[in-house]
Order: sequence, then C-alpha cells, then structure tokens
Amino acid sequence: MQSEMLEKARGYEREAAAEIPLEERPGFHLSAVTGWMNDPNGFSEYGGEYHLFYQYYPYAPRWDSMHWGHAKSADFVKWEYIPAALAPDKNYDSLGVFSGSALTDGEKHILVYTGVSEETLENGKKQIRQNQCLAVGDGVNYEKYEKNPIIVSEMIPVGNVCEDFRDPKIWKEDGVYYAVVGSRSDDGSGQIAMFRSKNLRDWEFDCILDKCENRYGKMWECPDFFPLGEKRILVVSPQDMRAEGLEFHNGNNAIFLTGTYDKERKTFCRENVQAADYGLDFYAPQTMETKDGRRIMVAWMKSWDADIRTGKGKWSGMMTFPRELSVKNGRVYQNPVRELQRYYANYTVREIVLSEESSSLEGIEGRMVDLVIETKKGSSGKMEVCVAKNEKYSTRIVYDFDEEVLSFDRTYSGLYRDVVCKRDMVVRNRDGEVKIRILLDKYSVEIFANDGESAMTSVITTPMQAREITFRAEGEICAQISKYDIVI
Repeated sequence: MQSEMLEKARGYEREAAAEIPLEERPGFHLSAVTGWMNDPNGFSEYGGEYHLFYQYYPYAPRWDSMHWGHAKSADFVKWEYIPAALAPDKNYDSLGVFSGSALTDGEKHILVYTGVSEETLENGKKQIRQNQCLAVGDGVNYEKYEKNPIIVSEMIPVGNVCEDFRDPKIWKEDGVYYAVVGSRSDDGSGQIAMFRSKNLRDWEFDCILDKCENRYGKMWECPDFFPLGEKRILVVSPQDMRAEGLEFHNGNNAIFLTGTYDKERKTFCRENVQAADYGLDFYAPQTMETKDGRRIMVAWMKSWDADIRTGKGKWSGMMTFPRELSVKNGRVYQNPVRELQRYYANYTVREIVLSEESSSLEGIEGRMVDLVIETKKGSSGKMEVCVAKNEKYSTRIVYDFDEEVLSFDRTYSGLYRDVVCKRDMVVRNRDGEVKIRILLDKYSVEIFANDGESAMTSVITTPMQAREITFRAEGEICAQISKYDIVI
C-alpha cells in the first residue's frame, strides 16, 4: 500500500513528464523525469535490468523535500522512467529521503537510505537526525521496514555528529552484508564508518574505515568501497575543499582513494589519492558490479555552486554517462561503457595536419557524437577543438603540448549566470602523442584523455542549432580524427 504522499508524487510526475518533448532531453544521458535531480542512488542490477534511483523533488526544478526518482535500462544507454520509489512519508524520514544504495537479495530488491527527521531534546532545542533505513520491493513498489531505522549514529562508539550521518552504500561479501556510511567526527572532519549484518535488519558497528582529519575537505559524503583489480577503492565526495594545483578544485569534489584492505585487522591503507573527475560538473559518484564482473560508475552531472538551467525550466539535473572502471599502476581509469557502440552510426575518419586557421572537416559535426583525436609523434604547440559551435556560440577544448595541460572553456556556450566556466587538467603526452575522446550529448561534454587516464565532465546550455566542430593549431600537429554519430 503506497502512501498518499508517494501517490501524489507519482501522479504529478506522470502528468508533468508528458509535457516535456523528447527533443528537449539529452539523447543518451538520464535526466530528471521532471523537477529536480541530484545524487545517484541505488545503482544496481535487478531482474536482469540495471536500476538507477536518484535524489528527486518532482514539483519544481530546485532542491526541496527529497524523494527517490527511479529509472531502469537494459544497456546503460536507453533509460525507462519508473514511478517514484520513495517519498518522505514516515516520522523517521519526514524531512527527506536522502541518498542510499541497493542490492538484490533473492527475489527482492533491497534499498537502504538515509532518513532525515527532527527531534526535540530535553532542553527544548530541536536537533536534526540522520539515520539509515530499509525498504524492500519488486522493482516498482517498495515497502519501508516497520522497525526503521536500522543503523543509527549512536552505534558508533565515539566521535560522531548525529546530523551528519548519511549515504549508506551496501554490499554482500562472503555471506555477510556490509555498509559504509559518511559521518563526521568530533573534530568536525569527515570519516567513513563501516557496519555489518547477517540479515540486513540487525546491524552492528564494524570499524572506522578511513578518516579525513581535515586533509581532504570536511564532511565526506556518498562513500563507496569496492575491489578493483588487486586494489581496493574508497570513493568519497568531500565538501568544502580548497584547490590544490590542478588536482582538486574549491568546493565539493569527488575523489578516489586507492589502496589495500586487511579484512581481519579492519584496516584500509591508502596508496594513492586522485580526483575522480577534473571537470566543472561532477559529484556523488556511485558504482555497481555487473554480472560479467565490470565495475560501472555514474555520477550527478552538476555542481552545487553553479546555477545552470537546462530543460527550459521543466527539469534540472542529469547523470553522467556510465563508465567502466579499471586500475593501472595504482591509478583509476574510466571509459564510457562499451554498450554505447551499439548506437554508433555514420563513421567518419580524417588524417589532417592542423593549421592556425580554424577549420571544420566534412562529416564531423553534431551534438550527439563520440569524437576521438589522436595526435602523432612530434606534435608540439597547442591544439584547439571547438564543439557546439556557430557564429554566436562555442565551447573550447585546448591542449598545450609543452605544458601538458588540457583546458575546457564554456564561456561562450550560452550561459546566463556568472558561474565558473574554465577548468584545467594534467594530460601527459608521449613525445607528442596524446589521445582525447570527447563524448558530446546536447547539454554536456565528457572528455576522456589517454584511454581513460583522466576525465573531465561539464554541462553546457548551447542551443541545438550550434552543431559545428572545428580544429586549429599553433605549432606542428598531425592528427587522426574519427567520429561516430550516436543514434538512439
């Protein structure tokens, strides 16, 4: 039996979604069915399909009382909207159904999420509480556990702030269920608490997996913890970071902590720390493992600090295109899922010597394309690629061979707000050889350098009429440029 609040949300989204033309949505990125979307939740496989939930406010394109939106896909590319899964309709989640995760348990789909509520203390003051809750369903409808919450902040022996205790990521390992939860210690900095259970309902504290100690931002949100190759990866989204060179930027970041994990001693040992993405719009990534053993990641494609409107005011928020993760030499690599190749059309390839005069190439244009530029040995100077371009608009991607820096600039992409428009990332070249892959989909640009060694994700708002792609150089640059249209 669904609550009145959830039925209201489902009815509203059904009517509102019908008023949004398909051409106003991205082609192969999941967007909010209506209203507002942020963090990905419950990324999992169930019933032979991939399910992705998300933080959701259906009634307006802004953050407000959090629900869980819901979509599913057979291939990570084409998504089907499912009615909203959760609404803040219980005392323990009355202020919001915050982020969480999912897994398949037998024939049931298990959701674990953060319920936010307010309690009155003995002295009369009110206090925000965040605790972890359980819901069980069939891929469409989900029933909240009658004894929620299942994990509360008091379960951590010492040093935890009850109003910052959220975003559980659950998995099953060697017959035991585990959950990592973002929390904050007494010193005000983030930490990741781990819990264990034999039955998903009765949980106990396991350990503090890692601590920020005010080194990487403050609160650590949206944790994820998984094996990748011979390593263990801890993913966190730190709030309130300060820029460090080109590795981290001000504000909210997402980072990979790569290392080893001693399960018996309950010790995670860091070996490398890197940004998960170097672009302007990437936060709160979450992963899942497919049946064929691939680790797939998706993230919210937006920044909390940038007021960028898409969807003509009817929806706000997109997910990144799902990425396959791997680890090489201690570094996490990421590339678009291979399923995208099923939608390739109109292959074009050109061998070219770039010049100082900006030029376009026959057959290479569009707003839904997979574009690859591979330079030859001996290349030097600077290379510029402009996408989503016409006489009025342009988004610039510049690579400096001498500085080994790739720059992204959306200043002239059609924005109306005074938001950050430029960002740089380090991209190494081998005697002039560099490979840059650009995934362009209407309102977004995702860049993957050197076969996934680094990635850069940003949103643009350029009108669809701007379809030109141009190239120029300052120096001696020979390149092979190839392009596929993406046809959905």
